[in-house]
Amino acid sequence: MKIMVRDAPPRSIWALEQAGIHPLLAQLYAARGVQDPQELDDALARLLPPASMQGTAEAAQLLANAIRDDKKLCIVADYDCDGATACAVGVRGLRLLGALHVDYIVPDRVQDGYGLTAPISERVKASGADVLITVDNGIASFDGVARARALGLQVLVTDHHLPALRAGQIELPDANVIVNPNQPGCSFESKSIAGVGVMFYVLLALRAELRQRGRFTAQNQPKLDALLPLVALGTVADVVRLDTNNRRLVAQGLKRVRAQALPAGLAALFVAASREAKSATTFDFGFALGPRINAAGRLSDMTLGIECLLTDDAGRAQELATMLDAINRERRDIEGSMREQALLVAESLFEDAAEAPPAICVFDADFHEGVVGIVASRIKDKFHRPSFVFASSGAIGRAHELKGSGRSIPGFHLRDALDLVAKRYPGVLLRFGGHAMAAGCTLNVDQLDTFEQGLNEVAQEWLDAATLTRRLETDGALKPEYRRPDLVDTLHHEVWGQGFAAPTFSEELEVVSQRLVAEKHLSLKLKHRGEPVDGIWFGHTEPLPNRVKLAFRLDVDSWRGERRVRFLVEAAELPAQP
Repeated sequence: MKIMVRDAPPRSIWALEQAGIHPLLAQLYAARGVQDPQELDDALARLLPPASMQGTAEAAQLLANAIRDDKKLCIVADYDCDGATACAVGVRGLRLLGALHVDYIVPDRVQDGYGLTAPISERVKASGADVLITVDNGIASFDGVARARALGLQVLVTDHHLPALRAGQIELPDANVIVNPNQPGCSFESKSIAGVGVMFYVLLALRAELRQRGRFTAQNQPKLDALLPLVALGTVADVVRLDTNNRRLVAQGLKRVRAQALPAGLAALFVAASREAKSATTFDFGFALGPRINAAGRLSDMTLGIECLLTDDAGRAQELATMLDAINRERRDIEGSMREQALLVAESLFEDAAEAPPAICVFDADFHEGVVGIVASRIKDKFHRPSFVFASSGAIGRAHELKGSGRSIPGFHLRDALDLVAKRYPGVLLRFGGHAMAAGCTLNVDQLDTFEQGLNEVAQEWLDAATLTRRLETDGALKPEYRRPDLVDTLHHEVWGQGFAAPTFSEELEVVSQRLVAEKHLSLKLKHRGEPVDGIWFGHTEPLPNRVKLAFRLDVDSWRGERRVRFLVEAAELPAQP
């Protein structure tokens, strides 16, 4: 592990400090590319305008006409937290704006697979719907969109995934309207907006269209900001890059959650996760609430998650949140056993991480396809290699297929790698898609060895020693005067996440004492600038030398009514072995 220090341009720090920003925050923001204090203004008026997202005007007209004509709308959701929140935002928002008939369908991960398929379009038609709206999917659903159109449905695709490539050319489905900032010709600056954010923007455009038609005025129009807690949850849980616009969406959602202005289902999920909504953080969204919603789509039926986000009945919300919490516990058990098995398989191929192949592929007939992505992430973290984990497809008639989920490391675009494998080995991939850091694919079981060979060929070409060296970017040394509980509270209150990393500091510390806690965590007594401070390294059992360079985050621990800062150790830079 190589611990690095981010560059924080002095001129940017100075400009932020001159605007009244605390010196520590100024340093942290400057190191993350913030140059202008206006980038930190999270007012709703600062959001990128909906008109700048291609297709929103046409989508607004289609939906306004549907509301005018009392048509039935059906949302086709996805089975992750982004898809669930996008569905809930769509249903709630359309009802707020006057739609009387809004329903939804969420595919089953095992039986239906991903995206809008032809059978799902047939189910939408059979439900009596006139308009089909996809959220967080659809941009690569050629057959599903074509079938829906053939059945006489109007189709609005809202998505944020990259369009499909066919014969090296970008191809789009034949929908009536497509809203996706990553489609060709769209000038919307926030290409990393989540699916729930795209749906929120469609609703903003629809409200503007309805105002123009005289249905509302600026004074009596529905307040869509009530949807922002859901937008914030989906944005953080989908691990999209928190650019300026995404940070504003998340900040606005957090403000409402902390003010207790949140849907009953979200409030119940905070209770189920033993978290405090009044002091909510992005960490709560990403590691407490998001996994509980995701668990429904992985192991059960995402309808449970969506219903939890839709209900306004506190009792029903508590019941659903309790069910989601139980499913998440089951998911953790399955993931734990799968992770151990997957690591054993991976480790059997090489003695240590340094000898690992450029890319890792693991398959076991007993794996559950609902958690292969999580396990792939754990393997990637352990070995610092692009990693794919495969499970047998549970879909009827597809027992010969494997469904894989992959996670990557910086410098290796996973979706592009799959595209190159598909070109070099035609027919090896039945379906694939995704992003730079996460992707999925389906292949026949007898093609697994060929896929592994092809992926490793690409990885061998694209990855070099520098890329394969594990690096952790930090914010350098922590001044002793910043080691205060109130300042830690301030840091936790800010919006951090993917692409805008939470503060991590690093410096050489003295290890005064160390002991194992619960046989899996290293509890530490450290000296920081000559003063004692507690530390803990979760999930680490190997002892540390007396002096060592550590990377650590800040936390506050309460003991007998006293709040004290402690260091949460993330990594250690150990001297090379002779």
